[in-house]
Amino acid sequence: MPTTTKKKRKIPKPALAVERFTLRNGLRVVLGQDRSAPAVAITVNYDVGFRSEPEGRTGFAHLFEHLMFQGSTNLEKGEADKLIEGNGGVMNGSTRSDYTNYISQLPANALELGLFLEADRMRSTRIDEENLQNQIDVVKEEIRVNVLNRPYGGFPWIDLPPVMFESFNNAHNGYGSFVDLESATVDDAQDFFDTFYAPANAQLAVTGDFDVAKITALIEKHFGDIKRRKAPKIPDVGEALPTKERRATKYDPMAPMPALAAGYRVPDPVKQLDEYLAAVVMIEVLTDGEGSRLHQRLVKEDRVASHIGGMIGTFGDPFDVRDPTMLQFLAYHPGGTAEQVLRAVDEEVEKLVEDGIADEELERVQTSLVSGHLRRLDNLLQRSMFMATLEQQRKRAELVNDLPELLAAVEPEGIVDAAEGWLQPQTRAVLEVRPGTGEDQ
Repeated sequence: MPTTTKKKRKIPKPALAVERFTLRNGLRVVLGQDRSAPAVAITVNYDVGFRSEPEGRTGFAHLFEHLMFQGSTNLEKGEADKLIEGNGGVMNGSTRSDYTNYISQLPANALELGLFLEADRMRSTRIDEENLQNQIDVVKEEIRVNVLNRPYGGFPWIDLPPVMFESFNNAHNGYGSFVDLESATVDDAQDFFDTFYAPANAQLAVTGDFDVAKITALIEKHFGDIKRRKAPKIPDVGEALPTKERRATKYDPMAPMPALAAGYRVPDPVKQLDEYLAAVVMIEVLTDGEGSRLHQRLVKEDRVASHIGGMIGTFGDPFDVRDPTMLQFLAYHPGGTAEQVLRAVDEEVEKLVEDGIADEELERVQTSLVSGHLRRLDNLLQRSMFMATLEQQRKRAELVNDLPELLAAVEPEGIVDAAEGWLQPQTRAVLEVRPGTGEDQ
């Protein structure tokens, strides 16, 4: 590999405030004061996601996210939304592999309202037969709309993990099966709340315009008397690396063209951060934008693909997952076969390993990653969500400040090592999507 002398660049380093404390009931709190605008953002991460679900309860983490918006012992269904919106704010929630979050953004003078509503939700939620059945129906309709009745539904986030992974925790459908959803009972839901929605299993992050002493007192006021419950043990979902290529095919009668996803394991996002960051930069070198290597090869030169993409993690955020996770290549390829696409990927990886990467190309990609990170931090709610997840999974919310320098410090040799060590055909998982029903195959 040719050697180059990389010029030193001045990398912008955010200086966002980070303070933390823990309440007696185990609730962990991280604060990011920013008095530049009269607004606040609140995120609560509960350490429960798709991978926490036991067998027979697929989709339960997501179903419970819906239930948490159905009222509490103090508030009727929909009342929290009206209070937030009536004060000029927004609220939402989402479920991921390793957490479920609840988020809101409000004018700074409504901070206490936002804290009260999250504490009220943590203290109790309204679990009864009517709410449970209603939300089961809502989730089933969501699955119909987003997965069953649209082209490429579930591709690749539902379809690729069972090809790559073997354990139930890592491989199952996080949206859930209708059978599992319909069998859920009120007792099941109450047990889920009691187990996973304990203060000690939660991470609260608040960013924005507040006085630290005052918000500390408000958090103690609203959250401090919630009963302490033992946090559940984080499940051990580790798996050995694959030793041979794994393949699967899905027939999709609504798909207008063939597609494929190729997944590769990557280093531990928490324990091997330096190696993991090299993989984060590497996937951008190969797939980020029209100047990327695989776009130039598959779309411009070979003309076998109409679109290519790549990401790390189930939903494309490399910093919201624990190990094991995977890097994914995606290609929609009306102009060629799956084998042609995979052969081109392997050849481009080989070129990267043999020839390395020029400083100019690496700098372009790193600049894009750093600027994307800074744009994310500029959004108060995104910043709150990011800090909550970094603190939940790594106890290191300060990474919001450190990531630009860490990403810019990735060397060409690290990218080559990542490509050579992880992007091997014998360890990947390949999912093909073929138009049609497969009945004539």
